[in-house]
Amino acid sequence: MEILLYILIFLFGTIIGSFLNVVIHRVPRKESIVYPPSHCPKCGHELKTIDLIPILSYILLKGRCRYCGEKISARYPVVEVLTGIVFLIIYYKFGLDFKAFSYMFLASILISISFIDMEHKIVPNKIIIAGFVGAIIFRLLMYNYGFLDYVLGLILGGGILLLISLISGGEMGGGDIKLMALIGFFIGWKLTILVLFLSVIIGALGGAILVALKIKGRKDYIPFAPYISIAWFISILYGYEILNYYIKFIRG
Repeated sequence: MEILLYILIFLFGTIIGSFLNVVIHRVPRKESIVYPPSHCPKCGHELKTIDLIPILSYILLKGRCRYCGEKISARYPVVEVLTGIVFLIIYYKFGLDFKAFSYMFLASILISISFIDMEHKIVPNKIIIAGFVGAIIFRLLMYNYGFLDYVLGLILGGGILLLISLISGGEMGGGDIKLMALIGFFIGWKLTILVLFLSVIIGALGGAILVALKIKGRKDYIPFAPYISIAWFISILYGYEILNYYIKFIRG
């Protein structure tokens, strides 16, 4: 029974991932995510249910549109698989409660923003606003977790990046500032500090690797949202263990 539940959680994640692909494709183009129905970006043919089965359709169609033969971006199955795996790990760690669902919701927001940032170099306000709406709903449902802690997380997350942006003359984008504020409102101030710390380290390493592999130049734009997202995921899984280890290390 437990194995079946794991399979269902993964499949649920891939279905959400399929929807996230719509968000990733349409939001930067300022298109509705509701209408028109899913269609091929090249030929415009409306896709049937058999064309929209997460992961499986891409495999069966060999990565091409059934109607015009245009190559389908590998990003579609990648997002579906990634979302399924992330949901599975969240369920394994937290079970099924409001906290787990809040993390699944935020993971969906972060996956969408990360891929949009990588492709279009923007963090859309519409998705940030949707994230805050969801955050407020989950905070009301989880009132027993304490509210002030999360407000401090919002202020700390957005405030520190805003300060960095002011000091650096705008090197830190406004979208990253709003994204970090959103994360802080979800996870509270303690884990927010860890996310900030880890995102800088992971971002520096990731940027250095991209430059070393000549994928990016030293002056090229390197999206920061994916690194913030990775840091968030590590923090919700192992954050308090990392913080406790650090405190013990400081105390000797």
